[in-house]
Amino acid sequence: MVHAYILIQTEVGKAAQVASTISEIAGVTKAEDVTGPYDVIVRAEADTVDDLGRLVVARVQSVDGITRTLTCPVVNI
Repeated sequence: MVHAYILIQTEVGKAAQVASTISEIAGVTKAEDVTGPYDVIVRAEADTVDDLGRLVVARVQSVDGITRTLTCPVVNI
């Protein structure tokens, strides 16, 4: 199982709506609106890195109001 944090920038005033919509996507375990340079932080999981990429590109990035994403896979060192 691959886990990642997805840092999301949204259009002004859209953070709560984006977090709510993303929280309903399969593979997303948590979505919260936050303050700082990013507006929403998402915790996601998938079986493989390829599945994670498909989750981000096909599902998360298609949510209305998102302007930029940064995906940070979790590593176990």
